[in-house]
Amino acid sequence: MSRFFKTPFTLSTVAAIALVALIIGVLVARIFLPSTTRASGSSPASGKRVDVIVKATDSQFWQAMLAGAQAAGKDWGLQVGLFGATSEADVADQQRLVENSLSRNVDAIVLAASSSQALNSVIARARSQNIKVITVDTRVTTASDGFIGTDNAKAGSQAADRLGELLQKKGVTSGQILIESSVAGVQSLIDRDSGFQLELKARFPGLQVTAHRYNNNDTPTALSQVNDVLSANTGLVGIYADNNVSADGVAQSLQENKAQDRIVAVGFDSDPQEIG
Repeated sequence: MSRFFKTPFTLSTVAAIALVALIIGVLVARIFLPSTTRASGSSPASGKRVDVIVKATDSQFWQAMLAGAQAAGKDWGLQVGLFGATSEADVADQQRLVENSLSRNVDAIVLAASSSQALNSVIARARSQNIKVITVDTRVTTASDGFIGTDNAKAGSQAADRLGELLQKKGVTSGQILIESSVAGVQSLIDRDSGFQLELKARFPGLQVTAHRYNNNDTPTALSQVNDVLSANTGLVGIYADNNVSADGVAQSLQENKAQDRIVAVGFDSDPQEIG
């Protein structure tokens, strides 16, 4: 049993489904409805084509979001296309998917961008074609038609609070902390990690972030990185993982090294591997 803890900021599969249902509802109410003449008994957005493009298809969270999009689309009479890159690190593949949506001239795109900047050009092209673009989870640095997502800085702050409080319960007020991060340059993760570090410094000054690793959203890489840090840092007392893939690697490492009673870890999302 790994010492991973569900916390108030955990995004479960239920939350993912609810989030995308909200997005589809906003899309219909604020974008399609004003420009659509509603026939009696029909959906205001009936027949509109919406592509939902997530960061990757190899995650339970994104699979849940796609399932929620499909269900919400059915409720509103939308034609929903479901797509995702092979990996959150494959920005080029996600850009290709957006370009495919442009070539099909869909009415709207719901996009969980894998990069805050790399997709700006293709997003601008979509909007120039009058394709509505709503971003989710990660803000982009170009104009879009809306954004819905977590307050990641606050969530990171809550993660620091939880980690510090759990360590205090063990009588630990000082020691080294590892941040195990997914991908560099993604605004949602930047905000999470910044919020975590600022709160940790403010509330738990004895806990010092001494290592920050990026695993390219790959669980085996995260596992290897945590193993290395555990071996090299006998003063390590806690680990913070900023997404589910990172957290899966952390949990595996703690189990393999029988360190789950010595090291406290907190992480985002709620894969079974994290909380089992």
